Amino acid sequence: MPETPLIRSLRAAVAAAPDDVPLRLHLASLLLDAHLTDEAITHIAAALQRDPGSDEARALMARAVSAPVTPPRAEHLGGSQESPARPDGDAVLGPRTDEFDWQAAEQELADIVPPMFVTSGPEGGAGDLADLDSGPAFDVETSTVRLADVGGMAEVKERLEAAFLAPLRNPELRRLYGKSLRGGLLLYGPPGCGKTFIARAVAGEMGARFLSVSLADVLDMYVGQSERNLREIFDTARRAAPCVLFLDEIDAIGQKRSNLRSSGMRGTVNQLLAELDDVGDRNQGVFVLAATNHPWDVDVALRRPGRLDRTLLVVPPDPPAREAILRYHLKDRPVAGIDLRKLVRRTEGYSGADLAHLCETAAERAMLEAARTGQARLIEMRDFETALAEVRPSTGPWFETARNVALFANEGGTYDDLLVYLKKRRMV
Repeated sequence: MPETPLIRSLRAAVAAAPDDVPLRLHLASLLLDAHLTDEAITHIAAALQRDPGSDEARALMARAVSAPVTPPRAEHLGGSQESPARPDGDAVLGPRTDEFDWQAAEQELADIVPPMFVTSGPEGGAGDLADLDSGPAFDVETSTVRLADVGGMAEVKERLEAAFLAPLRNPELRRLYGKSLRGGLLLYGPPGCGKTFIARAVAGEMGARFLSVSLADVLDMYVGQSERNLREIFDTARRAAPCVLFLDEIDAIGQKRSNLRSSGMRGTVNQLLAELDDVGDRNQGVFVLAATNHPWDVDVALRRPGRLDRTLLVVPPDPPAREAILRYHLKDRPVAGIDLRKLVRRTEGYSGADLAHLCETAAERAMLEAARTGQARLIEMRDFETALAEVRPSTGPWFETARNVALFANEGGTYDDLLVYLKKRRMV
């Protein structure tokens, strides 16, 4: 079919409206009928760029790249060659197949349509899909927190100094007194009292990297995968040494095996025991800190010498710590006339999380009043008076349970420090 006036008119219309996909595809169909395949492919490719999901464009592209071609002339082949004939007498102009050749189509469009996906070379950013599994599976951070950033808690800091920091800073004294850095430290206490923050401060004080691991990072539904996750976690920590490896919710990862019915969970605890032993034997640069709200649920084997053999009770913040926490949560808020000493006295037993919630509640009350009146105001002491009536300390239930453990299940003096604290607060 020769080029028609309609084709010329459609060319002009497409030039005037290049984003009109149906118009462009109609022109491409007429071009294919006129055996102007190259021009048709250009328009189909442009249509696919604007509408990649167009079935009509895909069908036209398949028709274009598999269109019959004129066979070589006889004189070029060194003799005469007749085209084979169909049963109806029409000549076949060239071979045709019912299967679409995508490779040929890609080569045909290489200079027209850019590829959807590419594989980066040695200097590329993404790399092969296989490279996704070759990098570290867990993020190792650099902690900028120091113990000086932890308000109050003098006893906690002193215990940390004796357990980790002093031996690390004085290697000569450590060798003189035979002090080993083997083993780990178990932080326990009511929730929201800053165990994770203290672990970060230890890492910052030591100048070590920090790797925090929770239950979700370890447990997996497939058999054996939880053990593999633990192995990868400890290997990552060893490669990043010196590193503080912080195991949060250790009571869930290392539960008492006598209470477990699942063989998979038993295997996870066994793997954790093996990795802790490896840390002591193979790598002195990995310091293991663990945290739990329920130390009585932790497997006793985890607390043997060379593993998590030292414990540290982290209790609700003392008065200096409460003042520091309140100042921190109010420093960027518009406040006026806040009596911090009064707030500190009235928040005995509040955890750090409780204090943050108290400040949030007071700020919320002032904000709602400002929204209601249309006039902004400062957060005042009356807002905290109302907030104190709403926000109560959340540590009470924990101390009820801990009291029974300290009184009736204190085998070997494990919870002597807890018992001393309870007596000091007249809870027993």
